[in-house]
Amino acid sequence: MSERFLVTGGAGFIGSHVADALVSRGDRVTILDDFNDYYDPAVKRRNVAAHADVIEADFRDPAVWDALPVDDFAAILHLGARAGVRPSIDDPLLYSTTNVDGTVLALRWAASGTQPLPVVFASSSSVYGDVNAVPFSEEDAQLAPISPYGVTKAACEMMLGTWRDCYGVPSVALRFFTVYGPRQRPDLAIHKFAKMIDAGEAIPVFGDGSSSRDYTHVSDTTAGVLAALDRLRAGTLSEPVYNLGSDSPITLDQLIAAVERAVGKAAIIDRLPMQQGDVMRTWADLTRSRAELGYSPSVDFDAGLADFVSWLRA
Repeated sequence: MSERFLVTGGAGFIGSHVADALVSRGDRVTILDDFNDYYDPAVKRRNVAAHADVIEADFRDPAVWDALPVDDFAAILHLGARAGVRPSIDDPLLYSTTNVDGTVLALRWAASGTQPLPVVFASSSSVYGDVNAVPFSEEDAQLAPISPYGVTKAACEMMLGTWRDCYGVPSVALRFFTVYGPRQRPDLAIHKFAKMIDAGEAIPVFGDGSSSRDYTHVSDTTAGVLAALDRLRAGTLSEPVYNLGSDSPITLDQLIAAVERAVGKAAIIDRLPMQQGDVMRTWADLTRSRAELGYSPSVDFDAGLADFVSWLRA
């Protein structure tokens, strides 16, 4: 028997993939998204063109939640947020009201039904900051974000704990590590680099190329999200937070070379200073996720880039 899930941010990059995967396995999905202009809303509308149940509304509005019949849903996947480290430095209030206040409203709604509704929350590797040894372990590393965006995600993780303890809302936070693939946001490095290299334009490269990221294909991230959802609802998760990465960090210079191979053209590089809020490295320790979620990222980076470039050109 199919069940109904609420996916906030379901018109975005990761959210739309998760919504598609739920429908593909026979579940029903309601998407809640405000289609804001962080990037072209028409892109987001294409992402959800196949979905009939889409609510266009701002989840910072309590009336939006009051209108949703909580007992009709099996869980909420709260993937909606203002994303991006650098823009959060320019407008921290927007990030706080959207990411933190919006999450509080989602949690309040989840607690308002006949039974508390399970909540899967999209957190970020940004919560680790730049002081932890790699790979980042959920158990050993400290929360040390260096941007307003990272701070909002750390605050929401703590908020989830409060709502578990005070209101009995089951929840899990998933720390995403630099997700890429079809539908990736146009402001992210892989999308931007591939498009500019293909057009023969110079790409902005911040720093000396030695910074590194744990790039994770969206299909692997989506599989991790669904695994966490199913185990949370079954009551078999023993921890409140899990990394979803690839455990294979790649330097910025290696990334550029890989994008050049995928596009089939050489990059013109405009070397610039490191930007405020950027960390030097991310690297996911997957010990916990492998053991408890059965999470096993399988997409080779070069194959994943080829997949992305094919989508971009189409």
